[in-house]
Amino acid sequence: MPSLIDPRSELDYAVQQIVQSPSDNEYLNHLIPAIKDASKGGRGQQLLQSLNQFSTNREAEIEKICNTNHQGFVSSVNQLLQVREGTVALVNEILSLNQSIQSSTERLAEQKRGLVESRGVRQNIDEATQALRDCLEVLRLANQVHDLLGKKSHYSALRALDELQNVHLKEVTQYKIADMIQKSVPATKKLIAEAVMTDLNTWLYRIRETSQFLGEVAFFHTEQRRARQKDRAETDDYLSTFKLNSAIELTSDETEEFDPLDNEEVQVEFTPLFECIHIHDALGESDRFRAEYATTRRQQKELLMPASITLVDEQGANLKGLLEGIAGFAIVEKATMERAPALRSAADVDDLWDSMCQTAITLISKALHEVDNPEMLLKIKGAIALFIQTMNSWNYTSSAVDTFLLTLFEKYAELLKRRFSDDFQEIVSTDDYMPMPINKLDEYDKVVNVSWYTPDKARDDLNFPCVLPFSQMYPLCCIDIRNFLNQFYFFSDDHFQHPRVIDETLQASLDELLSEKVCRSLVERLSSQYLGQIVQILINLEHFEVACQELEQLLVAARSTASAGGKIALKATEDFRNNKKTAEKRIFELVNSKIDDLIETAEYDWLAPALETEPSNYMQTLTTYLSNIMGSVLLGLPTEIKELIYFDALSHAATMILGLPLSVEVKRINPNGVAALAKDVRYLTEFVDTLGNPILGQNLEELQQTVALMQSDNSEEFYDVSTRNKKYGRVDAMNGPVLLEKLTHSVQSPAKTDKFTTLSSRFGIKS
Repeated sequence: MPSLIDPRSELDYAVQQIVQSPSDNEYLNHLIPAIKDASKGGRGQQLLQSLNQFSTNREAEIEKICNTNHQGFVSSVNQLLQVREGTVALVNEILSLNQSIQSSTERLAEQKRGLVESRGVRQNIDEATQALRDCLEVLRLANQVHDLLGKKSHYSALRALDELQNVHLKEVTQYKIADMIQKSVPATKKLIAEAVMTDLNTWLYRIRETSQFLGEVAFFHTEQRRARQKDRAETDDYLSTFKLNSAIELTSDETEEFDPLDNEEVQVEFTPLFECIHIHDALGESDRFRAEYATTRRQQKELLMPASITLVDEQGANLKGLLEGIAGFAIVEKATMERAPALRSAADVDDLWDSMCQTAITLISKALHEVDNPEMLLKIKGAIALFIQTMNSWNYTSSAVDTFLLTLFEKYAELLKRRFSDDFQEIVSTDDYMPMPINKLDEYDKVVNVSWYTPDKARDDLNFPCVLPFSQMYPLCCIDIRNFLNQFYFFSDDHFQHPRVIDETLQASLDELLSEKVCRSLVERLSSQYLGQIVQILINLEHFEVACQELEQLLVAARSTASAGGKIALKATEDFRNNKKTAEKRIFELVNSKIDDLIETAEYDWLAPALETEPSNYMQTLTTYLSNIMGSVLLGLPTEIKELIYFDALSHAATMILGLPLSVEVKRINPNGVAALAKDVRYLTEFVDTLGNPILGQNLEELQQTVALMQSDNSEEFYDVSTRNKKYGRVDAMNGPVLLEKLTHSVQSPAKTDKFTTLSSRFGIKS
């Protein structure tokens, strides 16, 4: 059955529902089912045509509405234009009317003025003229005050104002102008005071800006005075005893007139200050001006001082600028006090000076940790010394800065000590501890010139190459010591009021360096097992002792007159002297150790079946060793030390040899064993006799007498006191009987001899 409803009507209705949806949700609720139904029914194209048709209809309606209202809009605009033309015409009419009213008013005012002027003033015209003249004169003077003020003639303006107030105003007191001008006088005076203070502040600003350059000029002048004083001192030795700023120096330099405040480089005019003083005196405000000036200078002082400085900048410009600024500021203060004592008292100036000095000391102290170089610290001290000498010439006290130089010196001494401590440590640690070879005469001269050394031979008798007794470390240390002394005294150049501190600190530092870094380092190396190195250390210690003695004399000669008199004794001298004994003991230990090793190789057969025909091998090696070390390793030692070493070595050898038969492991000794020991003792005695020192033979007397007792046919003599004292006086009363108990008077046959008996004394095998 065909549908009763037209499908196109359904689509139009659906489109109406979609378009008229009040919200987005309803719009989607209508649109989606419509699209779905059209798609199922194959009417998608018809739905699209319905939507397009609806859009076209809507556009036509909008166009129709616009065409309908356009004519009304144009009409409204035309009406507005007509209203605007009417408004403009109305404004023009109002302006024309206003001009007409103004013209009428001016004419009316002219008529009224003429009426007023024409009233009965003719009878008073003469009085009015005179009054006018008087008032004009007063006005002229009042204007003159302001003209002078404009020309910066402040004092003339004040004089003119005073004349106006006390003379001319009294002639016109009946007029209001007199009262007006009288009331303006205080304001005018205040204006003059402000103007002169403005000029003064400008002057003070320029002075503050010029302070550093002024200080630089003053420093340059002081350096020139130094140079002239040095030239005079070179010409006349008497003048060298006088320092800068002494009476003699000032008198000698009188011909060189120089004013830091007025020269080719800088000119400081005090006119603005004087004018300001006079004006405030005239105004009766001297006390207030003095207080304001003092406050301003304190503020300028604060502006002059930086918050911090650095001491390691290039050429020390930071410190130099600070000191120059302080110097220039203080010079202006001193000049102001001299020129206007009522304005600046000595107490005011000294307070500012002390404050600046303390601030500078604080700034330098805070930055001092940056400095790790003694040369840089020396430049800092030089800048401060120049500052002190410059300000002393202006009669400023420099006690605080002088005291601060002690702090700088302590830092300088510490840096020097640290540097040379490292140098000494390196020299001692890298030395080869061998006698120093010299190949040429100029090398020899250099070493002798820098070292404290007295050669055994004359310079002309030397043959090269040669060898000096000390090792290379000694002249290197001597060079460092001399440099250390020179650099210490560099600090006292130009200006330093504490020479005694330098002397005492130098002595203490030298003592510490020589004792701790040289002497102790040498002693630490005594632990070496190499005898040659120990001998060289002993020789070096002896030369360092001589060097210390020479240094003591040198320190006395270099000591300032302010230091106490008397001798100087370095503790290092005693340290080197005492440690020479330590080195000698170490040599004794090494030599005796070698002797012990040799004697331990002794292989005595105390029950030998036959006599030995030759001295023992150990005895031959022992004498050869003693002979060799004396001719080689110990050759460089002084004779008395070599003899002492011989004495101790022979004494020790005799004791060790004597201990062989006394050993508890040796039970029996036959005549052949005694004969072998006697042969070795005789060989040792002959060796000692060749040394040419009878005293050395005394060390063998106990050994010789003990062997003689063992070879004696009558051992009972030992128990007779008188005989024992005569023949065996050196034999120990306890050892003699022990040895006699071990003696046998018979010799066993070889067949009965144990083959291990010969080794008994060496390896401790009990028989």
